[in-house]
Amino acid sequence: MSRFVERVVHGLTIRIDRDLCVGFANCMELAPEAFKLDDAGVVAFLSPEQVERQRLIEACDVCPVDAITVLDAAGKQVVPRPACEQVP
Repeated sequence: MSRFVERVVHGLTIRIDRDLCVGFANCMELAPEAFKLDDAGVVAFLSPEQVERQRLIEACDVCPVDAITVLDAAGKQVVPRPACEQVP
């Protein structure tokens, strides 16, 4: 299986880095319809299109190891937020 798995949902490109994911499942807590843990204990897509856009972004943003990256339609990184945009 590839290191990266991507899906385009709601105009967002969501990329899971399977090498970074350690299975905390925080994303699943916020959007259980979107993500699941696979047999290796790594997050995988379930049905992210069933989750409203903002909640999907929030679910991706809670990853403590930044294993999920979100890009908007223009290719600008939304998650993880650049350091200059993070709240202390």
